[in-house]
Amino acid sequence: MKTRGAVLLESPGRYEIVELDMDEPRTGEIRVRMVASGLCHSDDHFAVGDQTPGILPIAGGHEGAGVVEAVGPGTIGFAEGDHVVFSFLPVCGRCRWCAKGMQNLCDLGAFLATGARFDDPQSFRLSFGGRPVGQLAGLGTFCEHITVSVASAVRIDPEIPLDVAVLTGCGVATGWGAAVNSANVRPDDVVIVMGIGGIGINAVQGAAHAGAGAVIAVDPVPFKRESALELGATHAVSDIAEAEELARSLTGGQGADASIVTVGVTTGRHIGQALQAVRKGGTCVAVGLGDTYVKDGDINLHELTLYQKRLQGALFGACAPTADIPAQLAMYQQGRLQLDKLVTTRYTLDQINQGFEDMKAGRNLRGIIVHDG
Repeated sequence: MKTRGAVLLESPGRYEIVELDMDEPRTGEIRVRMVASGLCHSDDHFAVGDQTPGILPIAGGHEGAGVVEAVGPGTIGFAEGDHVVFSFLPVCGRCRWCAKGMQNLCDLGAFLATGARFDDPQSFRLSFGGRPVGQLAGLGTFCEHITVSVASAVRIDPEIPLDVAVLTGCGVATGWGAAVNSANVRPDDVVIVMGIGGIGINAVQGAAHAGAGAVIAVDPVPFKRESALELGATHAVSDIAEAEELARSLTGGQGADASIVTVGVTTGRHIGQALQAVRKGGTCVAVGLGDTYVKDGDINLHELTLYQKRLQGALFGACAPTADIPAQLAMYQQGRLQLDKLVTTRYTLDQINQGFEDMKAGRNLRGIIVHDG
């Protein structure tokens, strides 16, 4: 069948809307009519060239939700009409990491940038002008229809609006989990969140849920600081130096218990500043991505060692997609997790590049594409 999608024909480049040919689902796959797609900075990294796609053209988008239209032969666990959220990290359920409950580190994640099927680097489900088209993260949610592996799909309660459920496929879990799981925030902790976008705002929510005594949001954009105060932050400042000073004033000079770096284009300088802001034995969680080819660093190794600080990477907030996406949506239904307030602007597929411009200009917490039909 035919479908429309936003693809990168080159990198660096801009997303272009083209008509694609799409294969029917095979065993272990489903075809989904997309309802909503999130605009995440990770997708823009491939457009600007900070990250390198394994194939061009490639259909962008890794945060999405929709309705199952067809189920591949012999595929169990899904039926036509099911509502699904995609986890940009697939879950095989069999590798060492899945067996240990660390689904976010599943071995299938090694193939996310290839654009191919996880089990065959030469197998694709989209094509354009006779050329194979990759699907970012095995998904390509910037298409109106996609054929995906069931390893990337999580069934959800059909009562939950898909245009807010979509956020749990990346931004919510990544930010919330960075605070709750990776930073291990405890009651009365002082926490700094550096960068209040689609991920940072959820780190604020996660730290508040964990009982932090103070959540200090850092962002140069007034709108984002105001949003953070509405969604769990106790303080909001424009730069990390002010945040560090505030954290020390709240802790008798010790510093924050944890800092979480969710800057859209993260550098070594950001990490060094955030690590400096934590106390002895404190934790700095690195969440944001930067340029793959820049190996910068600005870390005080003296403090890292002698103050026994911890620098922790966080992928998908150390969440387990099949358990944590439904759990976060349950919290939303209970009124304990805000999702509706996270969506600043809704765009059509044809407005995708405007959406990314708004994201980089700081006008959105999260922009989403709402697909026709």
